[in-house]
Amino acid sequence: MDTRKKGGAIELRLMVVGSSGPSQFLLTNSILGREVFSKDVTSLSGSIKNNGELAGRRVAVINGPNIYDKDISKAKRKMELRRSKCLCIPGPHAFLVAFDMEKISPNDVRTSRLMRERFGRHCLRHAMVLLAYEGNQDRTALEDRVKKRDWHLRELIEKYGGRFHLFNKNWRDRSQDRELLKKIELMVASLGGGCFSSRTFQKAEDCVKKEENKLRKQRAAEIEKAWAEMEKQYMEEELYFQKDAYTANIGAEIRAQAEIDNSWLRTSLARGLGTGFVVGAVMGALAGSIEGPGGMVFYGIIGGAVGGSAGGTAQVAIKHMDNRMAPNARLNFNSIFINRFFAAPRT
Repeated sequence: MDTRKKGGAIELRLMVVGSSGPSQFLLTNSILGREVFSKDVTSLSGSIKNNGELAGRRVAVINGPNIYDKDISKAKRKMELRRSKCLCIPGPHAFLVAFDMEKISPNDVRTSRLMRERFGRHCLRHAMVLLAYEGNQDRTALEDRVKKRDWHLRELIEKYGGRFHLFNKNWRDRSQDRELLKKIELMVASLGGGCFSSRTFQKAEDCVKKEENKLRKQRAAEIEKAWAEMEKQYMEEELYFQKDAYTANIGAEIRAQAEIDNSWLRTSLARGLGTGFVVGAVMGALAGSIEGPGGMVFYGIIGGAVGGSAGGTAQVAIKHMDNRMAPNARLNFNSIFINRFFAAPRT
């Protein structure tokens, strides 16, 4: 198992996956022990990372859109899949696949296939099923039901190596935190102690690191100025402490910005806009054809504009990501996108 310099276990990166409905969001609340998502949340348009603790172990929990969310375009789904990987680099230690044990659907059974397609064919080795239950039910009886009586539940968990855990929809129930953490750590240890990776996770890591280096160069003068001011105010040990704290804060801020805005994501966004424009223009031209050549041109232009807007939904609205990922960073993806993608020529 990887360790920090002081000997403690490193932060566990947990990719929470949902088929449909609120299960993955209830699971995130349960892991972190706080209401990150309200009980009314059943889908998510973007990808978000939240940090906290599970039974005393530092964890980062990454959520993306539900796999079978019908309200998300193909371009946006691809964009958010990339973003979730950027938020989880160099890769997740575990995929936690959440289902409601009372509402197993045909889509739930097919989730394992889509996971292999989107994350890599060996990702299920790092996956565990998390089954949500309601109220104060007897866990021993529920586990017996999963293992022996409900064939569809047994068939489901077998796709993930038979690994499963029951969690209460009420996040205030902390009684099983230690058991869940132990199961995750044992799974990670059985796989050599490392995280899952694939070519696309490596691509995400490379692009995030490249963006980090770029941002550090851009802020070099700002950092030097801050250090110079500290040297006027502090002496010796206190100076080192202040510099370390400032450097760590800037590093976290830069990392958070690079995770949500880098060349890989901008490429995906550009393709989404382009595809939307082309599809919209074609559909508009077809609609306008009934009015002759002039109508084809007119409606083609309008269709292209509307389609470009639709393709642009690949850009996620990250209105509360700033607070959860980098409290000190005032990140605005819209302004970043406009300034970097349209205003400045890319080199």
